[in-house]
Amino acid sequence: MQLHKLLFFLWMITVSVQAQNKSFVSINPTDTEADIVFKAAHVIPTARQLRWQQLELTAFFHFGINTFTDKEWGDGKEDILQFNPTKLDARQWVKTVKDAGFKQVILTAKHHDGFCLWPSAYTGHTIKNTPYQNGKGDIVKEVAEACAQYHIGFGVYLSPWDRNSSYYGDSIKYNAYFEHQLTELLSNYGKIDEVWFDGANGEGPNGKKQVYNFNSWYKLIRRLQPQAVIAIQGPDVRWVGTETGKGRLTEWSVLPVDEQEQRKIADASQKDVMIKPTIFKAGDDLGSRERIKNARGLVWYPAETDVSIRPGWFNHPAEKEKAKTARQLMDIYYTSVGRNSVLLLNIPPDKSGLISKGDIINLKE
Repeated sequence: MQLHKLLFFLWMITVSVQAQNKSFVSINPTDTEADIVFKAAHVIPTARQLRWQQLELTAFFHFGINTFTDKEWGDGKEDILQFNPTKLDARQWVKTVKDAGFKQVILTAKHHDGFCLWPSAYTGHTIKNTPYQNGKGDIVKEVAEACAQYHIGFGVYLSPWDRNSSYYGDSIKYNAYFEHQLTELLSNYGKIDEVWFDGANGEGPNGKKQVYNFNSWYKLIRRLQPQAVIAIQGPDVRWVGTETGKGRLTEWSVLPVDEQEQRKIADASQKDVMIKPTIFKAGDDLGSRERIKNARGLVWYPAETDVSIRPGWFNHPAEKEKAKTARQLMDIYYTSVGRNSVLLLNIPPDKSGLISKGDIINLKE
């Protein structure tokens, strides 16, 4: 009987500890500062967040029509017939970054110009209407297959802003259009490990600003690719706030959420909430005891630090000699991964469809 009591007691302790080990936790009005600190110490990442944080290094591949127009931001009116990377080798891309220690890549499946690197059925502004492989090409597929071959994670960036779509600015029509494209990416290319959004948002052809339906998009991702982290306009991963490769000296993973967000968490029974917390200020202190002592809830919300190996995000011939050196890249590692974030380093392939030799040398060094 005493053994049964002991086992029951140990089981109750285990249940109690597991109850504390959540990625979200509520703060009660009666909680003392010590109670809040204790709760903060027991907020943990979800399985998808833990896997993501253990990567340390993710590579970004900015590649698209901008590579051929020598622009950073296209306007959606480009002549896509000029898109024809005659030497494209996605295996070279993936092997390059894997040899340098990266464990995952993200491809710009669609940038702000609206040009799609896969043969989307929902627009003509896509690779199927280019000379590349006589209109039969699919670079999303090529990169996904290369990632599978080299056993490395695969993610996609789908720009919410689309400067080509006539639907943009008609929020209902465009959100439906966006979900169709998102569904294509999440359904046809195997396992997706990260879906990356930014907050770029301009006016549509009707002069109206598009209202994005992020919550609907998050639910779609959770349904089709539940293991994928959603960044950086998303509930799993936040943007560090700068594109310099430098995180804060103390980059907290546990942050406060405000009352409105806490109600949403409660309504979702803390099972798999689809919102991201409010970050009160973009200063040097987001999650210290001083910050969390008046919080109404706490959430695990880690930072991703992004930067490009070159001055621009796309490959520009004029920037060939301006790639970051091995020493600069090592410093960036220390100020990103070394400061409790994941480094997302952009390595843009050139017009031929290859990563430049100079960039490869710097990465290897």
